[in-house]
Amino acid sequence: MSELDDFLTKTLARQVEEEEALHNGDVQPRLRWIASRFSDCTAYRFELVAAGVSSDLAYTVGYEHISVSMDGVPLEPYTLRVTHVYRRENGEWKIVHRHADYPPIEQSPPTEAPTR
Repeated sequence: MSELDDFLTKTLARQVEEEEALHNGDVQPRLRWIASRFSDCTAYRFELVAAGVSSDLAYTVGYEHISVSMDGVPLEPYTLRVTHVYRRENGEWKIVHRHADYPPIEQSPPTEAPTR
C-alpha cells in the first residue's frame, strides 16, 4: 500500500466520522462553537477530488455534501468545496488548515450576442 493510500484509508475515514459528529452537534471531536450550532445531520458525504502526501505533509481537496439543521432550523442540502492541509505529528495526521467555500454557480454563456 502506498503512503497516499494509507493516508486516505486511515485519515480520511476518521475525518468523515468527525465531520458527521460535528454536524450532529457533537462538541467532543473539535470546534466546540460551530458544533454547538449544528444538529440533526441527515446526510454527510465527502467527495474526494485530489490528495497528496509528501513526508509529514498531506492535503485533500473535495466537496462536502451536507443536510443538517443549524440553530434548530433545517437547512436545504448544500455543498462546500473544501481543502484540508495535514501535518503528521507523533505518527498521527492532524488537520492544520481548512478552507471551505461554496462552489461557483454555473452560468451558461449567452446563446446569442446581445443586440444594441
